[in-house]
Amino acid sequence: MRRRLLSTIALSITAMFAVSGMLSGAAVAADPIKVGAIVSATGPASFLGDPEKKVLELYADRINQAGGIAGRPVQLTVYDDGGAADKAASFTKRLIESDGVDVIVGGTTTAATMAAVPLVERAGVPFISLAGAVVIVEPVKKWVFKTPHTDRMAAEKVMEDMKKRGLTRLALLSEDSGFGKSGREQTLAVAKERGIELVADETYGAKDTDVTAQLTKVKNNAAAQAVLVFGLGQGPAVVTKNYRQLGISLPLYQSHGVASKEYIRLAGGAAEGVRLPAAGLVVAAQLPDSDPQKKVATEFTKIYEDSFSSEVSTFAGHAYDGLMIALDAVKRAGGTDKAKLRDAIEQTKGYVGTGGIVTMSAKDHMGLTLDAFHMVEVKQGDWALVK
Repeated sequence: MRRRLLSTIALSITAMFAVSGMLSGAAVAADPIKVGAIVSATGPASFLGDPEKKVLELYADRINQAGGIAGRPVQLTVYDDGGAADKAASFTKRLIESDGVDVIVGGTTTAATMAAVPLVERAGVPFISLAGAVVIVEPVKKWVFKTPHTDRMAAEKVMEDMKKRGLTRLALLSEDSGFGKSGREQTLAVAKERGIELVADETYGAKDTDVTAQLTKVKNNAAAQAVLVFGLGQGPAVVTKNYRQLGISLPLYQSHGVASKEYIRLAGGAAEGVRLPAAGLVVAAQLPDSDPQKKVATEFTKIYEDSFSSEVSTFAGHAYDGLMIALDAVKRAGGTDKAKLRDAIEQTKGYVGTGGIVTMSAKDHMGLTLDAFHMVEVKQGDWALVK
């Protein structure tokens, strides 16, 4: 019953809150629910943060137009950290001390998130991150949660696909960033567990405009059978272009850090054939009808694309899931007492979102399994589900 209820979230904001008992039926007049957000709407991670910001603003407005949460409006305060961890920390402090928020949704990047973590932990403010690194929730931090799949899961999904293709030797190229560094660490660990031999281990800078030196080493490595790139923003597109320019014919994998049509646009034809793990959202129409995510993902996609005249991305979905999980927790907690709200987020069960079916616990502050990931491939300039 709980899963059926929560799966209606993406079908209709009005319907969801009516069914959940979250609409007052009267004009919004009570004290607001204060939701804070820090996102990288500009800067090198903008193709992640910009859709996150748009979604948070869109759905806060839709919820308020529908009557709010039990008559309480959602008061959203969003700050753009520009991809800078120090700004993320400064804005987090402002959200807590000046804006007095009840919950924070955001942290586009791992670096921004980890800059915010000590602040929310010390202040006792629930924080739902939109970043990918496993370090955000492992080890578990009392006040910190996240919606995206982890970098460890991405490495596991890639190596699972490699094994299916009979590939056992991997060359790794990781970005010198919080996400890239964590992705590298997780790839090294997973490779040992999965019987994958790492035959090359190269890095590149997030702002590098050319990585042919590192890729030439990979090209000249006769042992390599496949290449995995761990990065986000524009860097992976640069790597992809250089990869094709050098004529490297090995299968190329990317992480979920590029699960957006913006990556395909930036990389152009060079992205053809690239595989990566992603949420079902990017291939919503291709999911089987039996998949409980399909209705949620297809409806969210339609609302997003109708609202912004641009393709949906998994990053938009992460923000949506974060906001919905937070607001559903407000309903179940009976208000915005921070301790009760934190407990309610941790008790999220069977939430069907754009990223998968979420069931959290005291030991799991993400709540997704590997089944929530789908392997996709770029075909004719679009995402295709790998069967």
